[in-house]
Amino acid sequence: MDSQFTATAVNYWAIMPILIVFGGALVGVLVEAFAPRSSRHSIQVALTLLALVLAFGALVWKSVDDQGSTLAGALMIDGPTLFLQGSVLLLSFVAVLLMAEKFGSAGADAFTPMGAAVPGSPLEAAAARAGWGTGEVFPLALFSIAGMMIFPAAGDLLTMFVALEVLSLPLYILTGLARRRRLLSQEAALKYFLLGSFSSAFFLFGSALLYGYAGSIQFGQISAAISAAGVELDGLLLPGAFFVLVGLLFKVGAAPFHMWTPDVYQGAPTPVTGFMAACTKLAAFGAILRLAYTGIDADRWDWRLAVGAIAALTMIVGSILSVAQTDIKRLLAYSSIAHAGFILVGVLAFDITGVTGVMFYLLAYGLATLAAFGVIALVRDGNTEASHIGQWAGLGRRHPVVAGVFALLLLTFAGIPLTSGFTSKFAAFAPAIAHGGRMGAVLVVIGVLCSAITAFVYVRIIVLMYFSDAKGEVVALTPSVLTTLGLAIAVILTIGLGIFPSPVLDLAGQASQFLR
Repeated sequence: MDSQFTATAVNYWAIMPILIVFGGALVGVLVEAFAPRSSRHSIQVALTLLALVLAFGALVWKSVDDQGSTLAGALMIDGPTLFLQGSVLLLSFVAVLLMAEKFGSAGADAFTPMGAAVPGSPLEAAAARAGWGTGEVFPLALFSIAGMMIFPAAGDLLTMFVALEVLSLPLYILTGLARRRRLLSQEAALKYFLLGSFSSAFFLFGSALLYGYAGSIQFGQISAAISAAGVELDGLLLPGAFFVLVGLLFKVGAAPFHMWTPDVYQGAPTPVTGFMAACTKLAAFGAILRLAYTGIDADRWDWRLAVGAIAALTMIVGSILSVAQTDIKRLLAYSSIAHAGFILVGVLAFDITGVTGVMFYLLAYGLATLAAFGVIALVRDGNTEASHIGQWAGLGRRHPVVAGVFALLLLTFAGIPLTSGFTSKFAAFAPAIAHGGRMGAVLVVIGVLCSAITAFVYVRIIVLMYFSDAKGEVVALTPSVLTTLGLAIAVILTIGLGIFPSPVLDLAGQASQFLR
């Protein structure tokens, strides 16, 4: 027996963006341990933004030319991977700019000065008086971003699970670090952790079943085993595929696996909510595309109908329940659930045009979502965020620019023509009509009807801002240069993707072919 060790070949340029982000996170941990407390915030923000810029530069400069599998097939660097990784880095850059807002505090305004302190305790008050800040949110965000970059690139079930945990664990912590409404924030973090653990268990159990069926965790070999049409272990295939999909559908907030979404979105620090809603959804849908198109694609006729039913339920639940919401963050949470259903319609087209539409949708929706939560963080009633939609009455008269930006974003979510939301829905729905058969047509009809319901919800808020009398002392704070830059990037790109979508659609179309 040959006992010689054979080293795995690694294409370091192909994975350089991931390594840069991981390296930035590790340096951020050292900064938090050794840098003077007074300068940690500035160092962490600069380091985080630099890491993201360098990673994006490495992706554009070298990774594009080094496509292929690496680490013995554990990572697949192909067109969809590069497009989604670039989108994650862009959205994360905007999210970090929004997280860095201080509003005169020593540290980031959205985060508690001491996460380990009991809410409302003298220790927490003393930390606030001493000017402490929670600088560790930035390396935590970088660790999560690294997991998000690995997620859509995973070439096997084990790598995908590792990426799932790497992106999720920091988010559990970030959710519980809100400066205000601390108990609600900690409750949201606990719910997110417990339900996330259940979803991880589903994913692992499904992975074990698929390994038992195919004798491999590699997506290519699983697909080949399905195509070979062996019948002796067929009883493991469908349950395995279903349980793995459940673990991934949880991360995108698809019904009936959506129950964590409203509570976590409401309780998390507002910039973290935007970060989760934009970046986590993008990475998770990238993983779903990878699994559905390269792993269990040969068996799609067995599970496609069930996922189609989940897509329909997701659209219906998200749109109808958004009507009854009075908290602005919960309303956008149910809106994100509905959008997850819209995106699933594109996934189920099972055509390269569907991949193009889904990737464009994820980028456009992520930009609009980050901008929306960035605006929510600015609108205050006293020292707290104006979370009740009634508090937004009359905002258009007091702060016309802020209200105008938010109205534009709401119209984008509604899918009004000449916005990126309209282009996104068309790009996701058209392949379903062309290639999805009868089920695709039914899902598109449901999607259009649910879009009309959500449009009513968004227009109601616009009417409230412009045609209702102001109540209370709600004001919009003046953002810092970093927050202004982040909002400007997100809003300008949102407008651009609505008016001139062709360059990004063409880029997504060129990057829609998966390697196997």
